[in-house]
Amino acid sequence: MDERYRLNIGTLTEEENKLLFTKRVCVVGCGGLGGYVIESLGRIGVGYITAVDDDVFDISNLNRQIISEMSLIGVSKAVSAKTRMERINPDVSVTPVMQRVTMENANELLYGHDIVVDAVDSVSARRILQQSCEELKIPLVHGAIGGWYGQVTIIMPGERTFDVLYPASVEHGIEKGLGNPSFTPAIVGSLQACETIKLLIGRGELLHGRVLNIDLLSQEYFIYKCI
Repeated sequence: MDERYRLNIGTLTEEENKLLFTKRVCVVGCGGLGGYVIESLGRIGVGYITAVDDDVFDISNLNRQIISEMSLIGVSKAVSAKTRMERINPDVSVTPVMQRVTMENANELLYGHDIVVDAVDSVSARRILQQSCEELKIPLVHGAIGGWYGQVTIIMPGERTFDVLYPASVEHGIEKGLGNPSFTPAIVGSLQACETIKLLIGRGELLHGRVLNIDLLSQEYFIYKCI
């Protein structure tokens, strides 16, 4: 076992850690949530990560987006995710995709991955991801944040969880108008990474069919069934 991964062992078995090297995860959105997800997956040793984002960093991202820094203002978020991982863990291959996910390109972008991670900030994009993941039979790990609040769930193909969380009448998620501090994406992104790892190694109780809601202002955490 490479010394880099020595302290993974105990949490993971050596066989599980080796398995992660073979896995492919697509992270859609490389901002607040996506940056923390990519960071966690790369450091633990997931071998192949596709980073999808058509945006560039601006100065308002610096309060919470771990990949961002002053020198990267105006630079592609997806390309910056690749560059950062090259400095942190060159064992990991990060493929940057500087595109917005649409109904027309979603299946092409997501095809061939073991897991897709939803780190977007719009309800319309989430609906596209759910539809594409259902068609491709890929589990989708969802996270959303707004102010002091967050939510995490896993959507297995065919479960249509977003139809419950975001019915047709809903245009905005919890992101709208609540702000985004530094700590909320760190917590929710880490939980998304945790659920992704559990899916990849086939261990633990998963948040599928259930939504974890987080209220950091009152430090209340609760899970409810959603399908």
